[in-house]
Amino acid sequence: LVNASVDLRKVVERLSVPQVAATGARLLFTGPPGTGKSEYGRELAAGLARPLHVKRLSDLLSPFIGVTEQKIAQAFEDARRESAVLLLDEVDSLLRDRASARMSWEVTQVNEMLQQMEVYEGILCCTSNFTERLDPAAARRFDLRVEFKPPTPEQAWQLFVEILGPRLGGIDQAAEQEIRAALGRLPGLTAGDLVAVARGSWLLSQSGSVAEALALVAERK
Repeated sequence: LVNASVDLRKVVERLSVPQVAATGARLLFTGPPGTGKSEYGRELAAGLARPLHVKRLSDLLSPFIGVTEQKIAQAFEDARRESAVLLLDEVDSLLRDRASARMSWEVTQVNEMLQQMEVYEGILCCTSNFTERLDPAAARRFDLRVEFKPPTPEQAWQLFVEILGPRLGGIDQAAEQEIRAALGRLPGLTAGDLVAVARGSWLLSQSGSVAEALALVAERK
């Protein structure tokens, strides 16, 4: 139920080939929040039966000069040592265009990332919501760019049934047309939006209705 620019199953299949896996891969996942970028990184690691190392900005950024670069290098080394899939979330903050840098340490952080990517022979997955901020040299280092888009109308319907259906005690056929029409008016809706609604306390009771659920979904857009 992911609307991606490439067949995600084929990516797993190709990286399962020993000759391909031996050369590594640098993948860039782009698209709005909630479209499945980070989750696919987890699915990719599981499909390849490899450990997954997830690094967020809070894991890598430091206010002390030189420490961020050390943490970046350590993240790549740890993943290399364990043959893990390395997933870097919000990588645009680590690979921002050096032309817009105001401080020297901003440039050295990008340089460290680029150097590590250049020599890394493992599988690297990077997510970004703002690819226009990426340094041009970084964009060229990715072997494959995958765009994650909001779900199609049919996918949105299936996601609603799968994610919110259990909270509503099931969805009968009479409500299907109403739900499909409402979802059609929300083209930017993502799976993440539906998950957030499902987690809300207002749907944990038995009194939740389809109309209430649709109203809450619409509020997120």
